[in-house]
Amino acid sequence: MLAPPDTLPAAASLERGRALRAQGRAEEAIDEFRAALRLEPDLAEAHHQLGNALKGLQRYAEAVASLRSAAMLAPQSGAVWLNLGVACLEIPRLDEAVACFRRAIRLEPTRPEAHNILGHAFLAKGRCTAAKHCLEEALRLRPGYPAALDNLGRVLKTQGLSAEALPHHRAALAGAPRPETHSNLLFSLNFPADIAPEEIFAEHRRWSDLHAAPLRAGWTPRARDPDGSRRLRLGYVSPDFVNHAIPYFFEPVLAAHDRASFEVTCYSNARVPDGVTQRLRAQSGRWREIAALSDEAVAALVREDGIDILVDLAGHTARHRLLVFARKPAPIQVTWLGYPNTTGLDAIDYRLTEAVSDPPASEAWHSEELVRLPGPFSCYRPSEASPPVGPPPSAASGQVTFGCFNHLAKVTPPVIELWAGILRALPSSRLLLKSRGLADLETASRLRGEFVRRGIEPGRLELNGEELSQARHLGLYQRVDIALDPFPYNGTTTTCEALWMGVPVVSLAGCTHVSRVGASLLTHLGVPEWIANSREEYLERCGELAGDGPRLAAIRAGLRERMRASPLCDAAGFTRGLEEAYRGMWIKRGQAARFFNFCARK
Repeated sequence: MLAPPDTLPAAASLERGRALRAQGRAEEAIDEFRAALRLEPDLAEAHHQLGNALKGLQRYAEAVASLRSAAMLAPQSGAVWLNLGVACLEIPRLDEAVACFRRAIRLEPTRPEAHNILGHAFLAKGRCTAAKHCLEEALRLRPGYPAALDNLGRVLKTQGLSAEALPHHRAALAGAPRPETHSNLLFSLNFPADIAPEEIFAEHRRWSDLHAAPLRAGWTPRARDPDGSRRLRLGYVSPDFVNHAIPYFFEPVLAAHDRASFEVTCYSNARVPDGVTQRLRAQSGRWREIAALSDEAVAALVREDGIDILVDLAGHTARHRLLVFARKPAPIQVTWLGYPNTTGLDAIDYRLTEAVSDPPASEAWHSEELVRLPGPFSCYRPSEASPPVGPPPSAASGQVTFGCFNHLAKVTPPVIELWAGILRALPSSRLLLKSRGLADLETASRLRGEFVRRGIEPGRLELNGEELSQARHLGLYQRVDIALDPFPYNGTTTTCEALWMGVPVVSLAGCTHVSRVGASLLTHLGVPEWIANSREEYLERCGELAGDGPRLAAIRAGLRERMRASPLCDAAGFTRGLEEAYRGMWIKRGQAARFFNFCARK
């Protein structure tokens, strides 16, 4: 039976669109899908393909609208519901994403991809137990499924079980050696307390050998003007130019840069811009949206922009663009701020740090040359939503409350062991833990059980998993007397927030950057007496602070002003030191280039 006359052209446009999309010509494909819909508005597959093409370009709001239309027209298609859920997940509309994935599973219960992505969505919502069940079902349906193994590792890390997460990441990597999977392994290696720095460094170098080194072929360094005094072009690359921890440390630098000496370009890999994005964009000399661009296209853009010094702000965290740096698009490349370890890449020349967090032995664990700034390795801009500092809660209750608001992934078994020891040594004390992962009832129950097994009554623990506004989150510190820094992965933003709210922080110093951030922050604040060099000292520091009510009150009354006056909040001073470091890199490379050319002529 022949199709109606107007359907034949619509089908032809649909097929042309599919072919164009398969060739990577997404914009042309979108035109064809829209042409098909003009001819046949209720053609479900045209809505579906249009939504997928828009999703591929990371135009998620438009993709959701098209995929919703496809779902209304083809409600029995599991693939449509799955793709709609993926688009919702990216915006993120997590509840709608979960509903879509569940619908897809009802229609196609044996499809492992649907169970895996539902697990991913539950993890994004902080529902670790539900996520784990979904991922285990995906693995039952497809044993050895790399994506599900990788996500299961992420779930275990989020629950504070980083040692248990590592075998899952390794198995996922063996099944599919993707750079993102490998980065998840690297990130997880920072959390356990018993992995040697040499082993962690070797795995970072392996990432570079597998994923980065092959990309250098065919990319020749851009010719550079050796003038050491000219205006330099800086480029900052980050997925976190949004409501995230990074802008608390990057925005003050962006605002304080000397624009007469430095031209600043921000390369934003954020999928869904927000109000923070707009604020950063307004302060940037030039703004580039790169989320929808390939690594090769971004590298070409950096070269076209003539960037002199390209700075990575993500390391091996989610949605990094290290494979842009692997192509060496800028003469000098630097990593700073977003990741507490080496990148492992030969293509990145320098890592910005300072002397406390990276003492001399640290060179052995870095592929980059370490450039130590004169003060701290970052500066902090407190939230404008910060409530006033109140008195220590123990002044009214007579009961000292310890607290930690770090990500639950950092609360590993050795941390629990030490914190339980503090509570046993101070029988009237309490512990308040605040982390989104604690909204998961089974995760909270497991954590509470770990303390109970160590002799701590359940009533002495308060586990808070609420999603709070910034003001309410900071206000929760008014119920904390002393903050506990986890180890080996110290807090950064959380430590600065606690100090800003007048709460002293006790930190255990290790031997690598990830375990010395607390020591760095406290040293530059001028309170080294809160740094412990052993677990015994950590317990002693807590006991000393908890046993001196007048001292706690005095600390509380003066800590915010002390922090405000410290190098930790001196944006102008910090940025001048940062700019001197950039200028020094440029001059040093210019001298090296001139020496090389001289030798070549000889």
